[in-house]
Amino acid sequence: MASILVIGSGLGGLLAAVRAADAGHRVVLVTKSQLSESNTRYAQGGIAAALFLDDSVDAHVLDTLRAGAGLCDPAAVRVLCEEGPARVRDLIRFGVDFDRDESGVARGLEAAHSRSRVVHAGGDATGAAVEAALVATVRRRTAIEVREHTMLVDLLTADDGAVRGARVLGPDGVQRNLDADAVILATGGAGALYKHTTNPSVATGDGVAAAWRAGASVSDLEFYQFHPTALAVPGTPLVSEAVRGEGAVLRGSLGERFMLAEHPDAELAPRDVVARAIARQMERQNGAPVVLDATGLGHELLETRFPTITAACRTAGLDWAAEAIPVAPAAHYWMGGVETDAWARTTLPGLFAVGEVARTGAHGANRLASNSLLEAAVFADRAVRALDQPWRAGTLPHSRIEISTISIHGLPNETAIGSPSGDLATLVDRPTLQHLLWHSAGVHRSGLGLAAAAATLAEWSSPAASSTSVAALEDRNLLDLARLLVTAALAREESRGAHYRSDFTETQPELAQSSSQARSQSLELVPAKEAIAC
Repeated sequence: MASILVIGSGLGGLLAAVRAADAGHRVVLVTKSQLSESNTRYAQGGIAAALFLDDSVDAHVLDTLRAGAGLCDPAAVRVLCEEGPARVRDLIRFGVDFDRDESGVARGLEAAHSRSRVVHAGGDATGAAVEAALVATVRRRTAIEVREHTMLVDLLTADDGAVRGARVLGPDGVQRNLDADAVILATGGAGALYKHTTNPSVATGDGVAAAWRAGASVSDLEFYQFHPTALAVPGTPLVSEAVRGEGAVLRGSLGERFMLAEHPDAELAPRDVVARAIARQMERQNGAPVVLDATGLGHELLETRFPTITAACRTAGLDWAAEAIPVAPAAHYWMGGVETDAWARTTLPGLFAVGEVARTGAHGANRLASNSLLEAAVFADRAVRALDQPWRAGTLPHSRIEISTISIHGLPNETAIGSPSGDLATLVDRPTLQHLLWHSAGVHRSGLGLAAAAATLAEWSSPAASSTSVAALEDRNLLDLARLLVTAALAREESRGAHYRSDFTETQPELAQSSSQARSQSLELVPAKEAIAC
């Protein structure tokens, strides 16, 4: 029996805590807000899995690899798709009530899928249904100690580099150490890096930043997925891809279906294609949003299949059964994160990472729709199964191709991703950082814009690690991550998946390699085809 610290309360964290407790371990689960608040709660589209007779694991694998634009780890994709159906059945056993139709469990089609394989609950409230069922399950486990309103500050490491717990900020405003035999990070993504995001406010990348500061390798941070269709109203609520899967279409200001000229799959093209096409159309319209026309689906279908979106439209004074609604891209999901192997082990002994905080290699350069909740479930389960295994040295044995150090306006690479020195540095301001990344490292990027952003970020200073302000500690994390993301984006001199540069518009076959960064090390590109050892 070991003491396990789980940090985060989305699907990955909740499932890991339940699995660890059921395996006989002592578990402490900490979460920055209340237990039910996470990115999982806001997931609409559903969970993709090869559960049906007209589908197959191989078909799901091929769709995932195709969407990943050459950067998926095939071994991780195989694990995801093979073990996914069993994990969905686990969720059913834990109380998730997936929607049903006359044939059994209902399923939908989403962009870049060759089959209808996406199961959903509550219409467009899948994440909320999953979160509620797992929160109830956690509450029933007496072996799980839950600490809400407790924020990760930094990871605790031993002299040998192994992770042995975490420093956290409690609801009483006091920082303290929590010791553990192993730590499972499940802290989600970092949508708060951007001015427009579908993520909740808690998504500030705390786990990725803390892991990097502790010395873990982080990978593919340049690949941030922008969801094509967020409702263009305050709060940018998500409008699920499943709406387009049901037949809704995108139109420009003149009523034209502009996606027909962009991709053979039109509105059901991969997310990066649709997001960029919308951004280009908005430029032609002087920045005005495009519209999503779902009027052909009918009032009854929209009310029953998409009650969450219907409510969001109603709140904004829109009737999407009668009129097209304004939509625009928004930061949605980070394909990059803490680098792991196929058992969720990071490069630091004792540290696991599951869900959006992790870069497993399953998503590559552009995640396939509705694979995110599946990945969290699959690798949370694997992390717990690996707890009793000896930690293998050299988790990442593959060779690395080191690229030249980047020079930005005379600033060396170490300055660009480190902390500025001197007394003249300006304390980071979150709205300014979000605006900078949106315009320089968003849907469209260029070398000049990224270099200017890196130079600006290098001039800012972070709040102190000893701060007792949650917002200040979040800003510290966001500044670290912004520097890392911009550095990775500047290093990748091509366009691939969710990363598009106007000065390097083509995909370069020789760059089908994952970027990797570790503190005090140069940025490297790791061949994607070489799977991490299990």
